[in-house]
Amino acid sequence: MKKYLTKSLMLGLLLASLLLAACTPAAEPESGGSDQTTDASQTQPTETTADAAEGILSSFSTQTLTGESADSTILTGHPVTMVNVWATFCGPCIQEMPDLAALAAEYQDKGVQVLGLVSDVTLTDSGFDEEQTDLAKKIAEETGANYPHLLPSMDLIRAVLLDVQVVPTTFFVDETGEQIGQTVTGARSADQWREILDSLLAEAGQ
Repeated sequence: MKKYLTKSLMLGLLLASLLLAACTPAAEPESGGSDQTTDASQTQPTETTADAAEGILSSFSTQTLTGESADSTILTGHPVTMVNVWATFCGPCIQEMPDLAALAAEYQDKGVQVLGLVSDVTLTDSGFDEEQTDLAKKIAEETGANYPHLLPSMDLIRAVLLDVQVVPTTFFVDETGEQIGQTVTGARSADQWREILDSLLAEAGQ
């Protein structure tokens, strides 16, 4: 009995650690995020070279959580843009947002910007769902994530979100929207993000 309880406790701790890393499946913007589930079997953080992400921000048009228009010109002047795909149902996404905000401020003078991409705001013929947008805006405000957050226009759904299987998913692009470095699935610590950003800046000659 004691052995059984010990094994059960160890399994529980393992599952908990996995659930802290990421959520899956990623939200499908056309249907909203209320029915999303968390699957521990796919939550281990990984880094992969993602050909599908190459050039995905070369041409897009959308708006931000604050209602401002945004397109690929938002990348101008930034050798490195960190794009963090997140969802309102994803605990690990929300937990790392304060760190991303701190990194955005820390690296802004080094040519780095941070962009959020909210994956689970429904896009309809009449525009973005107001209730879901307000929820995402509230989360960004409460976590201090005051960097721009893009809403999932059809451009971004087709080019990015259809290939995202786990949130958070983070990738990096240059000023032309071409991917640099690797795509990272799962949350990271601030120090781990610094290591990645410093490496990308070095490669960019910054």
